[in-house]
Amino acid sequence: MLETQKQYVQWYEDKNGNETLRHARWLSESNYASPARIVLVDDKTSADEAYRLACEGTSLLWRGDFHNARQLLQAINRRIERTNERSEQRKAKKAANTFNKPTAESLIHSQVIPNLFHQQRQTQAQRSRILSRLLLELEAGYVSQLRRAPDISAACTAAFGKIDEACVLPFRDLQGALGAAQWHEKGVPIDNLGLSIFPHYGVFAPTRHEYVQLLLDAPLPAVHDIAYDVGTGTGLLAIILAQRGVNQVIATDLNPRALDCARENFERQGLSNVQLQQTDLFPTEAPTANLIVCNPPWLPAKPSSPLEYAVYDPNSAMLRGFLQGVKKQLSDKGEVWLILSDLAEHLRLRTRDELLGWFTDSGLNVKYRLDTKPKHNRSQDKSDPLYAARNAEVTSLWCLMPDKP
Repeated sequence: MLETQKQYVQWYEDKNGNETLRHARWLSESNYASPARIVLVDDKTSADEAYRLACEGTSLLWRGDFHNARQLLQAINRRIERTNERSEQRKAKKAANTFNKPTAESLIHSQVIPNLFHQQRQTQAQRSRILSRLLLELEAGYVSQLRRAPDISAACTAAFGKIDEACVLPFRDLQGALGAAQWHEKGVPIDNLGLSIFPHYGVFAPTRHEYVQLLLDAPLPAVHDIAYDVGTGTGLLAIILAQRGVNQVIATDLNPRALDCARENFERQGLSNVQLQQTDLFPTEAPTANLIVCNPPWLPAKPSSPLEYAVYDPNSAMLRGFLQGVKKQLSDKGEVWLILSDLAEHLRLRTRDELLGWFTDSGLNVKYRLDTKPKHNRSQDKSDPLYAARNAEVTSLWCLMPDKP
């Protein structure tokens, strides 16, 4: 678990007829503040009552069967979805009165699309807050005393780190830890490479990897003895560079979880020519590179939790910081390979002219661009309000070179 200031939560509970004040350490991967109001709930609590309390801001500390807690969470989620469906229907009627049968093309270029995106983000954040109000208490070492509780110690320790005291955490966070443990056990197959990547909790899993073929198709610079992978995450891009014959790859990331994850994936592939550095963007005390690759977060929006920083880049801060500093890191004939989706452009969060302007301002020229279309299910889901934007998305490898002096 990332180092944060410890918080504690307290509640009253009946013990042998006496009202006892209890307390435990508070864990929240979404950085939610420790709950101020807690009630005890169990198998007798109805889903409607739990949903009402959660919507009012009350946290629910579960005292029933472990598997019934999961069912309750699913029931609360269904009620959230029904509420959101009714809200979307009202908005659709309002939009129908505003627009005269808009086509998919016109929707992309109207203000409807960015509004829909921000509304979706708000809805997702609210849904997450409500669902995160169902809590579990665990003893030291992440031991649960609930009926039919599985052994969760290993998964929680891998996700949150070792703790030697009782804790309370959202049931959703526990589900995330258990899901991450399954991903880590089976891995994410990367068919183009004939290998699997093993993500860690809190590190973005490369379940969308259509860009891998772009990295395999792009011609390496004539000299390619040193390359950087900036923001390595699971280490996938660094592995590709090493497999393609780059002599030395330096992979960087700020997230300690990402560094541990990448290190494990490098070891699984038997790579000895990849170095890791914990740093912001570019490595320190390193020779200039012939090739620098970066797959930054694709959407310039505010993350709602630390786990979303791999997807959302507020004000394109990382992207712009990378572009502004990358020229100084390149050798004379070095190249930059920037992996970037244009979904932000279709959502009207950024324009193509802005992106090209940042290239120019950073002293970079476009040498070539390789494109691919998305293959994930959401790009084909016509029921998604953002279907028009997702279906039009193109992921590109931009090959950039410094201006000639």
